[in-house]
Amino acid sequence: MAKNAKPLETLYSVKDAAKKLGGVSKFTIYAWMSRGVLERTRVGGRVMVRESSLLKLLQQGNKREPKRRRAGGSNAD
Repeated sequence: MAKNAKPLETLYSVKDAAKKLGGVSKFTIYAWMSRGVLERTRVGGRVMVRESSLLKLLQQGNKREPKRRRAGGSNAD
């Protein structure tokens, strides 16, 4: 291997990424990509997910900001 060469990162298909994340649906993966929660990588015509993006999502867990309530809404649910 060349001195400055980096090892190739593992790429997962949307289906495999869904399995790695505990069996969520592939539609959930696409929704997370659309919202910017997961980073998509295109290889040819295929949409793939980098392993580093999966790990980042797992590390963040529930640390994402919760949805804010709309102004003027009541607090009684």
